[in-house]
Amino acid sequence: MQLFKRKDATASNASPSSSSANPGSGVVSGNLASNALASAMGNGQPTIRDRYEFREVLGTGAFSKVFSAECRFEPGTMVAIKCIDKKALKGKEESLENEIKVLRKLRHQNIVQLYDTYDEKSYVYLVMELVTGGELFDRIVAKGSYTERDASNLIRQVLEAVAFMHRNGVVHRDLKPENLLYYNQDEDSKIMISDFGLSKTEESGIMATACGTPGYVAPEVLQQKPYGKAVDVWSIGVIAYILLCGYPPFYDENDANLFAQIIKGEYEFDSPYWDEISDSAKDFISHLMCCNPEMRYTCERALQHPWISGNTARTKDIHGSVATHLRKSLLAKRNWRKAYNAAAAIRQLQLLRISSTRISHSTQNPAQTAPQPQPTAMNIA
Repeated sequence: MQLFKRKDATASNASPSSSSANPGSGVVSGNLASNALASAMGNGQPTIRDRYEFREVLGTGAFSKVFSAECRFEPGTMVAIKCIDKKALKGKEESLENEIKVLRKLRHQNIVQLYDTYDEKSYVYLVMELVTGGELFDRIVAKGSYTERDASNLIRQVLEAVAFMHRNGVVHRDLKPENLLYYNQDEDSKIMISDFGLSKTEESGIMATACGTPGYVAPEVLQQKPYGKAVDVWSIGVIAYILLCGYPPFYDENDANLFAQIIKGEYEFDSPYWDEISDSAKDFISHLMCCNPEMRYTCERALQHPWISGNTARTKDIHGSVATHLRKSLLAKRNWRKAYNAAAAIRQLQLLRISSTRISHSTQNPAQTAPQPQPTAMNIA
């Protein structure tokens, strides 16, 4: 099955390192699933391995692997190549088409770029900008010092990139620390937003699909209401909260309680962990984590807040407390792999509600009442 056809055999000759390289070069728009089968080699076109020498595995997902690779025509030019198994992709072609469509629209210094695409017999390949600086929280833990001003600078970069997305009609829908990467190992490295697999364009219609990670997802998503760009702003608010204390604003071992906290916006600036954090930072977070999406700040308005654009972010070192909590969070994540698929989580919440309603109206002896379904953790590798 051919998912898409390249425009021509030389479409990817643009250097990945060139500022003029077209992020979506080599891709013809159209329905990925319905294009006619055409072998890349049969058309006389070079294969991905003709152009790139594959190196180490950078990561593995449910349907793909990511490799570092060197361009054979530009020695020293490194890229990341996402290799997607067509057999595993079957039935999910539209999702890949959407991801490619979104990445072709977005060219920003804080967004991981798509350079090229290849469709071969067994795999689809996305040639991406290579980022090597590691995940956001890992770098903060490794730092020697860390301040509010550092956090403000990080959030400013995220806001600028997401504001750019929103101006181009794109909603990310899965902003979380794991998708924020440092470009390189430099101390002053910029932050890059990655993973647009759940992103959506506004032109594709009303968004109501539950997706994302509930710890970072906006109340309107859990309530199964139509939603828009404001869901990304909520997620940025959650990230900002964690950046200043090291732990999440919403947490409970019981899924139903966690969802209830998020829907009601029940979070605190706990003492003593927030005692040294400025009122300006707390005000900023409160405007991003506003339950009413109509009242929630836009990215543009958030960028104008004094904590971002002014000098209200404090310079006192908060690394000790933040790093201690982040280490615990990172260890728990790696030991338990507790990630949530929002759609599955909402189904679980519905089961809990149904069970609760049945119990409250039951005439059975309490000892005979059926137990509520136990919440489960769903992995979204």
